[in-house]
Amino acid sequence: MFNSVNNPFDNRRITSSTSSDGNKHHEQQQPQNQEKNLLDEEEQDEVKIGGMPILTEDEILFLVKEYIQKLKDEHIGEEKVIKKLDKYLEKFNVQKFMKQNPNITVKDFYMIMFNEISDYTG
Repeated sequence: MFNSVNNPFDNRRITSSTSSDGNKHHEQQQPQNQEKNLLDEEEQDEVKIGGMPILTEDEILFLVKEYIQKLKDEHIGEEKVIKKLDKYLEKFNVQKFMKQNPNITVKDFYMIMFNEISDYTG
């Protein structure tokens, strides 16, 4: 179509950039296939929303004790609140907490604790 009209290259054939030689296409396809095969063979990465590590039992226990202690410090002189917080800490069951809140991260922990403890301090 374009080759016969307004050809500034003295009747030499102009090939369009969209046409491809069969060999070149095959050569380009082969490295892509090799890369795809390598990617498929690798283990799938586990993606966590937020990118934070999941807490262990010991970490959760430490954070609960720390959280309760901070609340006690904020409510010095309020014996009723302190007794409620001590009672919560005595009854706290890590396994049950982890079962109710699987794959919990640090940010999740503080949100959950705020919701659970708000009745004790208010």
